[in-house]
Amino acid sequence: MKKVSVILIGFFIASMMLACKKGPGEGGNSSIKGHVKIIKYNAFYTQVLGEYNGADEDVFIIYGDDISYGDRIRSAYDGNFEFKYLRQGNYKVYVYSGDTTLSDSVGKIVVLRQVEITEKNQVLDAGTFEVKQN
Repeated sequence: MKKVSVILIGFFIASMMLACKKGPGEGGNSSIKGHVKIIKYNAFYTQVLGEYNGADEDVFIIYGDDISYGDRIRSAYDGNFEFKYLRQGNYKVYVYSGDTTLSDSVGKIVVLRQVEITEKNQVLDAGTFEVKQN
């Protein structure tokens, strides 16, 4: 009877450990960083008027297979951003940009990068996100 009890307790502990495995999201020690660059166009997106760091732009992150974003931050004065304290897993980082195929300022498109954190203490660079504005 003792052997059965020990086996059941071992099975219970093992199943609890597997059930507690956490997926993508906050609670880790890795991070994803990047940069936002603004490309300023005229009203009809036919001529570039200038380029500069994207200060105070919204940057979103989706954890794993979630449908909507898990966090939103704003880029710093120099256009840089960083999502900290992330666990291992897949992430989608995105910003909204003007749609240069439309001749007005109403259309928006998503500039998206998919990244994967594969180990602890990892710092991933998602690169530069170009946001087009008129």
